Amino acid sequence: MIYWVGIIWLLFVFYAVVIFYYNRVWRKVKDFVPANAAQGVRFSVIIPARNEEKNIGRLLESLNRQTYPREFFEVIVVDDHSTDKTAEIVRSFEHVRLIQLQDDGINSYKKKAIETGIAGANNEWIVCTDADCKVPLQWLQTFASFIVEKNPVFIAAPVTFFPFASEQNKILHTFQTLDFLTLQGITAASVSARKHNMCNGANLAYKRQVFYEVNGFRGIDNIASGDDMLLMHKVWKQYPDGVHYLKSERAIVETETAPTWKAFFNQRIRWASKTKNYDDKRIIVVLVLVYLFNLSFLILLCASFFNPFYLYVLIVLWILKTAVEFPFVTAVSKFFGHENLMRSFFIFQPLHIAYTIIAGFLGSFGKYEWKGRKVR
Repeated sequence: MIYWVGIIWLLFVFYAVVIFYYNRVWRKVKDFVPANAAQGVRFSVIIPARNEEKNIGRLLESLNRQTYPREFFEVIVVDDHSTDKTAEIVRSFEHVRLIQLQDDGINSYKKKAIETGIAGANNEWIVCTDADCKVPLQWLQTFASFIVEKNPVFIAAPVTFFPFASEQNKILHTFQTLDFLTLQGITAASVSARKHNMCNGANLAYKRQVFYEVNGFRGIDNIASGDDMLLMHKVWKQYPDGVHYLKSERAIVETETAPTWKAFFNQRIRWASKTKNYDDKRIIVVLVLVYLFNLSFLILLCASFFNPFYLYVLIVLWILKTAVEFPFVTAVSKFFGHENLMRSFFIFQPLHIAYTIIAGFLGSFGKYEWKGRKVR
């Protein structure tokens, strides 16, 4: 077993190097401050929606309040077979186009909804967000200025969760937010350093022409998830210098946390299910490293029932893991305005390790429920 402890320590060293690298790159990425209020870039905002009567109005109101001139953007909601009042609410908003998805019996309804929206779009740039989000006032203005100054073809942008509300589960909300901050920091660092591709479908933009140049979702349309990262990688292969990260507080989109632990695990299993379909070998190496390192805690815990020495090793690794991650997540949390949550970071480590192991395994071999549909 001592041999395995040596391998675990080696995994920790590699893990620490990766986290230190992400931390260094995150701190080097400058916040984007527009040189001028660029206008003339035309956007089509695509919003896939399924049973979002509680959320869609909030998003559309935030789009109505954009500082960017209305004549330069359109809003298209693609209703994915909603059985509630989603379509009725959308129709109550002026200057919002509703398209109702007709296809059925497919595996990726969200990709089909986005593809349908793009087919009906009139403008050069596609901007994607989710129906349970809220966008900031200068969202499209910031995208426009970034496009004019940087000349990208694909833009990944920041996402965070709404602040804690009294009716929510505070422990679940805090845990999800901290976990998501880590993912957002890695996204910004990896894309900015051109090391591997990550993004979130709640806040991204790309040229409509480029979407068709890479054949859209063809080849990945049988996968329920992956309308963001899998597409991003297709674009990166053709435009390796055209994929950018927009680090700006003016572009942060807020979204809902999963309301229950079951919903949270379903979400993370869905995210993990994309892994086996990644064509980007660079991110596969990182994901395998992270999974094996977290799995080592379970191995040590099992071994500790036979020899308490391994429990000491586990506790030391727990402390070291926290010490390595803490400066990075703290820096990211300050950007997103969630630094007050960092006092809970240490105590959530065991839960983070457990969910990583479970979600990673079930993402490869299990099934999950998404928008009322069971997906394998």
